[in-house]
This record gives sequence, C-alpha cells and structure tokens, in this order.
Amino acid sequence: MAHPGAAKTEGGVTQVTMPQLGESVTEGQISRWLKQPGDEVKKYEALVEVITDKVNAEVPSPIAGKLVEIKVGEGETVAVGTVICTLSVSGEEPAAVDVGTPPEVAAPADASPSPQLVPAATPPPAPAAAPPAAPAAVAPATVAHSNGQPADRAGRASPAVRRLADEHGIDISQIQGSGLGGRVTKRNVDEFLASGAPARTALQPAPALAAPPAPVAAAAPAPPAMASGGDELVPLSPMRRAIAEHMVRSRQTSPHAWCATEIDMTSVVALRAAEKERFKAREGVDLTYVPFVIKAAVEALKSHPEMNATFTADGILRKKAINISVAIGLEDGLIVPVIHGADQLSISGLAHRLSDLATRARAGRLTVADVEGGTFCVNNPGTFGTILSAPIINQPQAGIMTMEAIVKRPVVLPGDDIGIRSMMFAGLSFDHRVLDGLQAAAFLGDVKRGLEALGPGTMIY
Repeated sequence: MAHPGAAKTEGGVTQVTMPQLGESVTEGQISRWLKQPGDEVKKYEALVEVITDKVNAEVPSPIAGKLVEIKVGEGETVAVGTVICTLSVSGEEPAAVDVGTPPEVAAPADASPSPQLVPAATPPPAPAAAPPAAPAAVAPATVAHSNGQPADRAGRASPAVRRLADEHGIDISQIQGSGLGGRVTKRNVDEFLASGAPARTALQPAPALAAPPAPVAAAAPAPPAMASGGDELVPLSPMRRAIAEHMVRSRQTSPHAWCATEIDMTSVVALRAAEKERFKAREGVDLTYVPFVIKAAVEALKSHPEMNATFTADGILRKKAINISVAIGLEDGLIVPVIHGADQLSISGLAHRLSDLATRARAGRLTVADVEGGTFCVNNPGTFGTILSAPIINQPQAGIMTMEAIVKRPVVLPGDDIGIRSMMFAGLSFDHRVLDGLQAAAFLGDVKRGLEALGPGTMIY
C-alpha cells in the first residue's frame, strides 16, 4: 500500500492528492476507485488504486471520515500533487464553500485547451471582474477545443483522454461517458475502439491554422495507423502505456551505448546442478542462475563505482548502496522491484529475495518501497532463449545488464583443444554521459572473471 498523498484540511474538508509513488515518478493514473462519494472510510483504509510505470499501489485515506467528492475519474492520468478526492472529517460536515483549486494543482481539464498537465505551478489570480460561472442548467456553448471537439463533450474528459481520442480519429461526442458527471474516461475510449464503431462521422476536426509550406525536401509526417480487414486493435493497458512512456523518456534522456562479453558458465552450471536439489529441499525456493549473475555483478560494482551512479546537473552521483533492480515479467507488462543491500547478501540470500519479490510482483502485492532506490539493473531475457539483447536503461540508473541463454557449443580451449562448454553472452546498456566504453568493458570483464571463477567448491551461503 502506498503512503497517503499530501493532505490539507480546511473547513472540515480534507483534500487528498496524487502521491509520488517512487523515484522520478511525476504522475499517476487512476486505475479503480475502491470507495464512492458518501462512503465512510477508516484511517489508512484504501481509497483508490493508482498505476505508475513503476508500481501498482493503493492510496490509503489519511483520515477517518467520509468520501465527499471524486475529482479524477478512472483511467485519467494526473501530475503528482493534483487533488484526486476530498474527504470530510469524521463527525463534521464540510463547510458549504468552494474549496477551489490549491496553488500546487494544475487547472481542471475543462478550463484549459492544452493537452498537457503542468505540475506545481501557481496560477495567476483571476481578474476581479470575471463573470460568475453559468448555472448547470444552461446548455454549454459549442466552442471548438484544440482537438476539434465541441466543448460540451470534449470538456468532460481529461487532456490525456482527449488526446487518446484524437490519436484514433474518434469524435469524442459519440462516446457516452461513465465517469463522474458523465465524463468520458480512457476506459470508455478503449471500449468504443473495441466495439468497432466508425470514427469521426458527424464531426470533423477543426481546420488547423494556416502554416507556412514545408520545404520540398522535408518528409511529410506519417499518417496515423489505420485498421484494415483482419487487423485487431488491442487497447493499451495502464501498465503498457506507463511502460511505453517511461521507455521513450529514457531514450530521450540518456545517450545509450552498448557492449557485450561471452562467459564460460560451465563451472556455474556444475555448481548449480550439485546444489539445486538440496537447496530446494532445505530452503524451499529454487536455485536459478540469476543469483549467481547478480552476485558477480555486485562484486564488479564494488570495483567500478561509476557504474553504480546517476547523472545529475551538478555532476555524477556515485551511490554508496548497491541496490539491484531485477526485471520481472507479468501478464500485461514488466515491473522492476529492487533487492536492497544486495552487496550484503550471499547467493542463497539473493535467491530468497528474488523468490519473494517475484511472488509478490505476480500477486500484485509489491509496495512502493519495493521499487524504490535501485542503483543498477539485471535482466534475464535468456530465460526465453535470447542470445543477445540491448535493453533500455531504467532511469535514473547508469546501466542495465542482461544475462542471455546458456547454450552448449564447441569452444577452442587452451592448447587449441576443442571442448563442449556452456556459454552465455552478457550485454550491457550504459549511459554514455556517466561513463565511457572503456569503463563499461572493464566492468563486464570483471563480471566474466567473477562467474568463471565459481565452481563446485564455491560456498553459496
């Protein structure tokens, strides 16, 4: 369960904001409201499920009271610090006043034509002579928004939902909203797409302002992908969308470079074969190859602190703690929990920690603390048979290493003999702002030597 978002109580009303669910997380998506307006809630009882690119978490109530108003509908993505709901303190009735939008929260979606949320900005004061808001019974004017939709329906959707509809060429006024006050949510758009209903029939986008003609040599932008016979449009799950956004940000942030090495895993294979049955019977968890590789990576990080680092505007921040992020595949995506203090654990300890994180990740029981603080990442695509891969860096780390499939093949041995060995490639994507190829190759070289030094006599405890 997540820590509650920042809460402010005024006039008997407590505003609950979107919490920061992990390092570098700037926004979250409402997955599902667990309480509805009018429901009584206990202190620390879960109010809502929130999804980010790092974790799915429940946001608990900061007080005992009653849920008064939900301000952000299911499927909507908002910046950290945005008010998502209001509560009344237990035993008190909220004052009959408009609590307004606090300075740190972006303006409501229907008050701004911009499709982007602007976090933590203080809006200018409204003009003194601003006219009062029109009564709810008055039909709204059909002023066109930037996405070409009339204000009466497009205004009842978040910028992210309007943008999603526009990307798929959907007239949002065709969609019946199921959110608060008839707001159109992402789920409504996804269901509309899945229904196969035709896009943009009654309304067309408002024509764009005239722009100067593009140079002849400039390539025209690619048209949006259109479905044809037999194609299937699979709506993005919240996790898939969050991963996509995080990966794009990582590519745009870090200049990625890549190198790889080949490791003779024959001795590690023999060591695991000798221990795995006894280990399973004694410890109750499987002994896989992953803890062996993590152990070698941890030892190499001790000798190469520039790999266990983060780029900042003020310089390269070398982390004292060695916390290994481990990619774990889920049904609809991937999550990267963290083994904190990995340098303090034996191979056996790493195996236990991996088993615990994987079990809780697949059951949806990871906490925010489980995904925070990673300093270096290890990924295991080799379990699916890959032999070389170039992963994207998990921000704000400086590197991510892959362990590929362990494959038996003939190898030239000392003395020019030919032998059958169990070989594995290890790949490393690294942030070229933080370190260069020489340092990255030296790090991989130490990982290689560490693994090839293991054998049947190695202690795993």
